[in-house]
Amino acid sequence: MTADPVFAALASPARRELLRLLLEEGAQPAGRLADRFDMSRPSVSEHLKVLKDAGLVAETRRGRERHYRLEAEPLMSVRDWLVPYERFWRGKLAGLRGLLDEMEDDHG
Repeated sequence: MTADPVFAALASPARRELLRLLLEEGAQPAGRLADRFDMSRPSVSEHLKVLKDAGLVAETRRGRERHYRLEAEPLMSVRDWLVPYERFWRGKLAGLRGLLDEMEDDHG
């Protein structure tokens, strides 16, 4: 799976908040999740569908309710994409640290 659908799903603050709720509070019915937002239930359901299509949540039906749980594995593709940038910034910060140490030695 490419990271594109995951990045698209993560682009929305509402979807990121849904993921945070599922991470911190565990699986929940759609109605309980919707109650946490200042938007209509159909809008929250649409956000959950986008997350489901990206593989970030799984849906289980229990009677008339749909329960959602976090599926974090697709986030690995995002992590893999970010690794080179993390290395880049670590290198830049190490260079800055070296420069600051030199300046301190010169003025110390």
